[in-house]
Amino acid sequence: MTRRRISNRAAVIAVSIAFAVGLIGSLAIRPVDKLPTTDAQLHQSGTDLPTRVDWRLPIVFQTSMPVIGENPIYVSQIIRDASAGAIQLNLFEPGEIVPAFAITDAVRDGKVPAGYTWLGYDQGKIPASPLISAVPFGMEPWEYSAWWYEADGRQLSEALYQKHMIYPLFCGISGPETAGWFRQPIDSLEDLRGLKIRFAGLGGQVLERLGASVTMLPGGEIFQALEKGAIDATEFALPIVDQSLGFNRVAKFNYYPGWHQPFTALHLVVNLTVWRALSSADQALIEMGCTAGVTRNLAASEAKQGAVIEGFPAIGVSAEILPEALLRELNRVTEQVLEEEAAKDSDFAEILQSQRDFRRTYAQWKSRAYLPRDF
Repeated sequence: MTRRRISNRAAVIAVSIAFAVGLIGSLAIRPVDKLPTTDAQLHQSGTDLPTRVDWRLPIVFQTSMPVIGENPIYVSQIIRDASAGAIQLNLFEPGEIVPAFAITDAVRDGKVPAGYTWLGYDQGKIPASPLISAVPFGMEPWEYSAWWYEADGRQLSEALYQKHMIYPLFCGISGPETAGWFRQPIDSLEDLRGLKIRFAGLGGQVLERLGASVTMLPGGEIFQALEKGAIDATEFALPIVDQSLGFNRVAKFNYYPGWHQPFTALHLVVNLTVWRALSSADQALIEMGCTAGVTRNLAASEAKQGAVIEGFPAIGVSAEILPEALLRELNRVTEQVLEEEAAKDSDFAEILQSQRDFRRTYAQWKSRAYLPRDF
């Protein structure tokens, strides 16, 4: 009797063990495609998720332009890849659906959900916008980035554009531009008087104050104006960009330093209602893509200019440095312009003061930590 009970119990245990082993074995050999698939596994396998965000995205510079045109391509691709295709930013060239200088207007009015632009083009309607895009004799690129991320640059910029139903994301940055391309040498203030020059932002106001005739043109229209003599000189962007546009074929004197734009910040601007409707996860993915764009854009801008300048002699271009006396005068007039703009606009005054406060503190580090430029 006892022996039979033990045998029955052993049989039950044996059957249970066999069932468990079979179940585990079946799970081990079951094909992967039969198991539940996570977003991460979908991404690893190259399978796109259903699209959650599908935006038309007008951009301010042609994608064919080195560095500044390439960055929105990188940003849109990295966001698409990180989201496994769930976030699509579809780029449209300048003028294709929105004029280059009207991107923020289109975003504000809901004609497009977002755009990629240089906010200095908003100067006519948002006086403080140049301070978050490029400031003459202002911060260097990493200094601006520190002000944006670690001081109150981001908060002030968001507050400025909230009034226009726009959410700005810092999405790209480059180092100094050239001071311009000129047909004749620039040796003194007298050489600026009466000069017809394409110039942007607060720097244009400074040159006007010194007697130049300043006009604004989109990048794609500059060469024709320069070639036909409608303008005598121009600034636009980095040496590699300017050379790709052919400025060197007409104007053989390329001047430095880029006093008017020691940094050039680019932003992804999103309609505020559209931004607020996104999930926090999608907001984070887009912001992460823009932060990556800032890093990659600066790296590209710093890496590619030396070789261009090195090649100037072979194409008959002279890389020149503006006389210090002229730079000092440009600096003096810049301070006048900044003070006058601050007196007229409270947002301008608040952002300018924030930048000055940050620069004063940062100077304690900057003046000690880095080697002299000529070391």
